[in-house]
Amino acid sequence: MKISHVKQDINITPELQARIDELISHYPADKRKSALLPVLHEVQDAHDNWLSIELQDKVAEILNIKPIEVYEVVSFYTMYNQQPIGKYMFEFCRTSCCAIRGAENLMDYTCNKLGIKEGETTPDGMFTVVGVECLGACGYAPMLQLGDYYRENLTEEKMDALIEECKNGQVKLH
Repeated sequence: MKISHVKQDINITPELQARIDELISHYPADKRKSALLPVLHEVQDAHDNWLSIELQDKVAEILNIKPIEVYEVVSFYTMYNQQPIGKYMFEFCRTSCCAIRGAENLMDYTCNKLGIKEGETTPDGMFTVVGVECLGACGYAPMLQLGDYYRENLTEEKMDALIEECKNGQVKLH
């Protein structure tokens, strides 16, 4: 996935700051960095599901750690997005069980249907398609994650229906 620099408004609301403070409180005062993963999740959720460099810098400031310590984590884990993504991000599992059961063909089918390549977002900002490592639902392959939920035993017909449900606003993400 190509990373381009896009400006992002940083909005640490009082409610978000309270949630961050609550997460930090679960760790010893001298181990604030331990809260990094859950804090990144909260901050990303509050900022259109992506983390700009400036927002990562803000997280480093809040946790009193070096920005590189945040960059290392954000760039390592696929659950953190470094650029704007679509409202609906189809994260296709591409490891062995799903691959054997046709996940890569299904991901290609979905990309073709949406007119994008893997890692891209549709021009209307609705959909992003990415391949990710094992999502731990091997018995239900091929599958994908959409928001907080898994979609399992996928077929082209099920993908067509899912895309239509998303377009109609019928899909719950959280």
